[in-house]
Amino acid sequence: MTRIIGYIRVSTEEQNLDMQRQAIEKYAADQQLECIIYEEKISSRRKDRTELQHAIKAAARGDRFVVYKLDRLARSTKELYELTETMRERDIDFVSISDSFDTSTATGKAMFGMLAVFAEFERDIIQQRTKAGLEAARKRGKIGGRPAIDEDKKRRIRKLYEAGESATDIAKEFGIGRSTVYKMLKSE
Repeated sequence: MTRIIGYIRVSTEEQNLDMQRQAIEKYAADQQLECIIYEEKISSRRKDRTELQHAIKAAARGDRFVVYKLDRLARSTKELYELTETMRERDIDFVSISDSFDTSTATGKAMFGMLAVFAEFERDIIQQRTKAGLEAARKRGKIGGRPAIDEDKKRRIRKLYEAGESATDIAKEFGIGRSTVYKMLKSE
């Protein structure tokens, strides 16, 4: 049986989820479908949106994943495409109420195809900008990557490690990654 899996999100604790919740509940009532809503107060920039992951996991074949607005789900076209592609692969329809986006309709499926095109375009633009930026930096004499660690620092790191300091503590003290500490110790 088809269910509505709703996802609502605001960026801060002070913001209110009521408008989104009411819109999704009304949509579910109009469709005469059971509604389960997952909600969280977290920025879409954060990768650890736990409730979003729970909502996606809860959605089953034939369900409709519903959001109030596209920007409640994703920050970029690429991210939106990846999330909706995951749903499409699992035979879950996707609906954005305010944006009139519904992949259970022919128009919605066409819009999904356009979304894929824009996501690819966005990826290409980002790659081009990155390459251009790196090339411009090279022309100015800049070399990418992190600065090398001088021999004096390496000696101090080795002494601390040999004295029993943990790699984690050493990394924090010198502002480097723990893996860098281990690589340095291996290269002795």
